Formats: sequence, structure tokens, C-alpha cells
Amino acid sequence: MRAPGAGSASVASLVLLWLLGLPWIWSTAAALCVYVGGGGWRFLRIVCKTARRDLFGLSVLIRVRLELWRHQRSRHTIPGIFQAVAQQQPERLALVDAGSGACWTFAQLDSYSNAVANVFQQLGFGRGDVVAIFLEGRPEFVGLWLGLAKAGVEAALLNVNLRREPLTFCLGTSGAKALIFGGELAAVVAEVSGQLGKSLLKFCSGDLGPEVIWPDTQLLDPLLKEASTAPPAQSPGKGMDDRLFYIYTSGTTGLPKAAIVVHSRYYRIAAFGHHAYSMRAADVLYDCLPLYHSAGNIMGVGQCLIYGLTVVLRKKFSASRFWDDCVKYNCTVVQYIGEICRYLLKQPVREVEGQHRVRLAVGNGLRPSIWEEFTKRFRVRQIGEFYGATECNCSIANLDGKVGSCGFNSRILPNVYPIRLVKVNEDTMELLRDAQGLCIPCHTGEPGLLVGQINQQDPLRRFDGYISESATSKKIAHSVFCKGDSAYISGDVLVMDELGYMYFRDRSGDTFRWRGENVSTTEVEGVLSHLLGHTDVAVYGVAVPGVEGKAGMAAIADPHGQLSPNALYQELQKVLASYARPVFLRLLPKVDTTGTFKIQKMRLQHEGFDPCQTSDRLFFLDLKQGHYLPLDQGVYAQICSGAFSL
Repeated sequence: MRAPGAGSASVASLVLLWLLGLPWIWSTAAALCVYVGGGGWRFLRIVCKTARRDLFGLSVLIRVRLELWRHQRSRHTIPGIFQAVAQQQPERLALVDAGSGACWTFAQLDSYSNAVANVFQQLGFGRGDVVAIFLEGRPEFVGLWLGLAKAGVEAALLNVNLRREPLTFCLGTSGAKALIFGGELAAVVAEVSGQLGKSLLKFCSGDLGPEVIWPDTQLLDPLLKEASTAPPAQSPGKGMDDRLFYIYTSGTTGLPKAAIVVHSRYYRIAAFGHHAYSMRAADVLYDCLPLYHSAGNIMGVGQCLIYGLTVVLRKKFSASRFWDDCVKYNCTVVQYIGEICRYLLKQPVREVEGQHRVRLAVGNGLRPSIWEEFTKRFRVRQIGEFYGATECNCSIANLDGKVGSCGFNSRILPNVYPIRLVKVNEDTMELLRDAQGLCIPCHTGEPGLLVGQINQQDPLRRFDGYISESATSKKIAHSVFCKGDSAYISGDVLVMDELGYMYFRDRSGDTFRWRGENVSTTEVEGVLSHLLGHTDVAVYGVAVPGVEGKAGMAAIADPHGQLSPNALYQELQKVLASYARPVFLRLLPKVDTTGTFKIQKMRLQHEGFDPCQTSDRLFFLDLKQGHYLPLDQGVYAQICSGAFSL
């Protein structure tokens, strides 16, 4: 992953000579001499192909770093930055609710959040206290956490899909002293009210409804109407290093964890998106993503709060309304995540999808198999695919539209942004180390775990972790780049090509071995979904008694029972290697997804291919006959006894 020594030396000399004031032509000639002296033309080819991309990436990095340094030096916070933006353009639209049509100007959002801050300060809440927000995505959601932040209060942003045990778990782990919930979720809160404890204050934003009696709940709207809209009194804090709010992981692998988001992390994510994709003040961004998630609330809403863009919100993604909203509100930038682009492609062609002004789609999770189909059909000029979890310090971004890539790391100056792909044990996902005890970097084209070196003094490289200290420690490895250092473990497997472009492979644990080969569930899902007209598909490995490795199994949404397994197999033979073809099929009415459009596999993996575990149609690939057989209890017993050859 490191550039050759001669290449690094030539680039260093080029930069040094240019900084000393020598003309570019002399600087370039000197650098070339250094390079040729070191030998090798392969690196020169890499430089020629990636210099423009890398220089732009470097400029983005420097710009974000300088902005953050300026705000840190002035002890600014996200609310303070927003107030300055609001004062500059008070009458411009800040947030638009596409569902209700409500429009909030910057002045209105500022006043609302001030009222929230004043109400909670009067109630005795102060710096370090936590208030949970359980509300559907609308302007009030933004105004609430922003107002709490003005009072120094940290918000715990709860997933609106949480119910019963997961909901009480998230509330309990947050340490919240109060809960603000939307009237639309009153019935959900009522289900767990007895488990929340009498000390937890409850506030309802919106209408509870006349049929519900809530003696221990206050209506928030009347309190806000009576409150002062003047800026609240500020208590001293650490500025950009203070905690802003908590965002919970999606819970695809267990109960959600609360990731800590400090002010500088919020700024960093929004700023990188803004500068990396050259967003402009006149842009209108369409955000139909959940606001309890970082993509919707930071990458999306952050463009409004920090850079003054108008953001159009829709509380729930609708494939049939997506382009209508974009046309109606003159959107120029849209967000996507997970499977959204595939859902849009499943829609019948309509005239409105060619009438929009969208030039840029920003997000993550766009499958390479539909990348070009999406851009051509909807005439979106730029895809801003990026990689980065809420809490990670190794985010990367695709700056030049390289199809399928989620970002890059410079081959010219790889240490400017210290991230790396490292080798792991394919079965246990444990980091492999060399004789010196350091992690082993992957070679070009070799899949590895993405890690980022931690520096808590650098806002671009810090790792704030989770509320749970044990969860935080599990994401940190030591002696990764050098002896005694610390690095964040992403948990995701990526691969890098010769030019430094990175491609997402799988989340750790999703890749499985079969017949001595690694099978990428993401790749197989992409192939199956494409063959089946963008149908929902979940691919995972299942253990078979007495057989080494895990056999591939595909759960496919087939609500009308029309899919022919053997017709599918004929197509799979043309596009998938034999070891990657699913051994088992499960045809079910619907494949479950998270609120952020990620496919859930835990239950499916647990149930495996046992027909006693489900009433869904199951099939087994009989290699001797060359087609799928219906999998009943008799076939299941034969597979488990070894009667069938796998």
C-alpha cells in the first residue's frame, strides 16, 4: 500500500522546491531526476493518473482542517456557528417539510431552538445532562437537539423503529433525565411507560390525542410558546470537543450502541461532504433519510446549519414521491443510503424523473452493479459515494466518480491521511501481525480490514467511541502502524486497487469461506438482485454438519410466489463462480431491513436451512442433478447425515 521510496522522495522534493519559490518547470525537472535516479516507471504512471484527484483531496483536507482550527481556537460550537449563519440570512428557507409543506426560515429555526434551550434551562437542565429525543424526521427534530445543545444538554437520538426492550435499553444506557417524544409515537411510549422509572420526565411534541390520558407527561408546545426566544445564557465548556449528541448504531448485529458525537465530529462530517462535492450556497438538498442517523442529520442537515443551504426533509423515504419532491422544491443535491437507489430503479419509468435539476447524489451503499444504470436513467452527473461510520476516524470519499469506489487513499503521499488495510484471520477476523508485532499491510488487490490511526488531539483523527467503555475498547487496536500507537478498527473489509481506489467488500463476519474460497455476500447479493430486477436479497453463510466452511444461502423476497429457482440457477451459472452460487434458497414474502435500509440477516442466519424453523419455501442445490430441489424435512435429514454431496 506504500508508494515506492523513489516516488515518495521525488514528490517530496517537488513540493519542497516549489515552496522554496523555484518555478514549476525547474521543480518538476528536479523531482523527475530524483525519481529516475531511484528507478521505476510504474510509480510515475500512478502519479500521472492520480495527481489531480490527490491534489483536490489534499485541498479538501487542508480546507476542513483550517476551518476546524479556526472554530476550535475561537471556542465555537455547532449552535454558535448556526446562529452566525442565521443572522446572515434570516429570511432564507432553512428547512422544508415535504410531508406537511411547512417551511422554516433560518430565523424561525433559531427562535424555536432558543425557546427549547430556555425551557430546559428553566427546568434545571444544564451542561452534561442528557435528554432523549424520540421523534419522526421533521423540522422540530432539528430544532429540539439544536436547542438542547444551546443549553449545553446532550441529546440521545432514538431510532423511531425501536419498540419495547430495545427502546428501554437505549433509554437506559443513555442516562437520559427526560424524554421528548412525538405525538405520533405516543402509543409506543405507552407500551414501555411502566419500565421507564418515575424520575424520567416526559414531554410530548405535538398532540397526544383526546383519548389518551398522560398524567406524568407535559405538552411541550405550550411551554415553547410561552418561552423567551432570545439566545440563552451560555455556560462555559470545551467548545468543539464537547459532546453534542448520541447516535445509535443500527443494531444489525445486536442491541444498538450509543456512539458519541462531539461538535468537531459533526462539523468534520458535514464539512468534508460540502467541500469534497463542491456544494454551493444556492443548492437545495433533498434529505429523506432518518434524522436519528448521521447521514440524514449530519451530512444532510449539517449543510443547512453550517453552510446555510436549504434542506428539504421527508420523514420517510418514498420511491414513488422521490422525483416529484425534487422537481417541486428545485432540489440540486439528493441523499441516498443502503438500498434507496435500487428501490428507485424498481419504479416504472415516469416523465417526472427527467424533469429534475439534481446534479449530485451523495451517500453510501450504492451497489456497483447498478451504479451506471442509476446515473444514466436519472441523468445524475455525479455520484458522491463515501465510506464512514458515525464514530470512525477513517472516512474516505469518491471525489471523481470512479464507478464502484467508495473512496481512495493516496499512493503518492499515503501518510498524509493515516489509514490502512491490514490482514486478518479470515475465520476469526483477528488482526495478523508480523515478527515485530505490528499489523501487516495488505497488498494491492488484497482484501483487508480498514483501520485508522488515532490521535485525540487531531479532530480529523480522534475516536470518541461509545457510552459503553467496553464497546469502545473493542474498537481499538494497539501497535498497528508503529509500536505503541492506537488505531480504530472499522470492522469492514475493503480492497484497494493499484491507483489507491477502495472498494467495499463486506462487513466483518459477512464474508464466509466455502470450498476453500472467500465468498463476498455483498457481491453475490448484487448479482442476484440485478438478475431479479432489483429484488430484495440477503446472502449469508450457514453451517452444515460435517462440512468444512459455510454454505451460501440466499433469502429472496418473492411475495407473489413467482420465482423459479431453476431458471435462476441457469442464469447464476453464467455470472457466478461455482463456489459463490447459493447452496440454499429461501423464498419469503419480505426481507427485513433496518431504518437505514440495510438488510437484516441475524434471524435468517440463526434459522439456517432447517424447514422446522420457518414456513417459507426452501430449496437445496443438488449438484449431481444440476438444479434446486424443494427442501423438506426428509431432504434436510439427508443433508445433515452427509447423504448429499456438497
